[in-house]
Amino acid sequence: MTENPAILWIGLGKLGLPMASCLARSGMAVSGFDASLERLALAAGKGLDPASDLPAAVAAADIVFTSLPDDRVLRKVATGAEGIVGRMKRGAVLVETSTVSPAVSAEVAEAAQAAGIAYLRLPISGSSTLAETGQVTCFASGPRETFEAVRPVLARFTRAQSWLGEAEQARYAKLAINLMIAVSAGMMAESLALARKGGIAWSDFLNVMAESAAGSPFVKYKVGPLVQRDFAPSFTAKQLVKDLDLILDAAGESGVPAQLAAVLRQSYSAILAAGEGEADFITIVRHVERLAGLGEPG
Repeated sequence: MTENPAILWIGLGKLGLPMASCLARSGMAVSGFDASLERLALAAGKGLDPASDLPAAVAAADIVFTSLPDDRVLRKVATGAEGIVGRMKRGAVLVETSTVSPAVSAEVAEAAQAAGIAYLRLPISGSSTLAETGQVTCFASGPRETFEAVRPVLARFTRAQSWLGEAEQARYAKLAINLMIAVSAGMMAESLALARKGGIAWSDFLNVMAESAAGSPFVKYKVGPLVQRDFAPSFTAKQLVKDLDLILDAAGESGVPAQLAAVLRQSYSAILAAGEGEADFITIVRHVERLAGLGEPG
């Protein structure tokens, strides 16, 4: 890998844009592409060079990052009729940062190998706020030598990088972590409702929760917005439903019982039916409050 590789970032959403912007701020030349003209305009204001000719930008890149919403879009962008895998130069690196299924990721790996392209799975853990400051973490799998070659680039927009294996290990790691996050949200919701039923003031129990043995970094991260009853999304309930579906599919294919994931999927189905799909996923707190007959805390 050259010291200053040509970088293209495809997918400039809530995570993709701040991560690509971190690279640009670090002094690297980064081109960006998104189907949304609004996102492209934002990217230009953050130091990225908008890629007006995507096929040419793909062909010129040493590293192509993708940050895409789901399996369908990844399959279309990577391996579809006009997919980037068939347009990248041999020896280039595709770094895929989305939360997608191991099965579709394996399809991309097969296509990349046939095209002579190195493929690194690099799902990201962290919020858009953390991405703005380069404080997200990443799990990598794929060829170890590829990971080591691009790690100096990854270190410019992540605070920690973990290599987990040669195949789809990073995909399973991301789904496993997101399962822990979903369960933690459900745990907080039920605990808060029980505490309120016991006569404990809202802010008092949130402080107790944060300082308790169960006060994980995730719990502490969510306590601040919950004190203010702020459900503005850092990651929406609708997005978590997508991830829970991926988790349940992967668990089923692997023969792993996932009772907690199944229960939470049903809870979030009700949340979506109530019209709260675009709220932050911690809105499960309000869902449990409704089931418990609780209104807004006084």
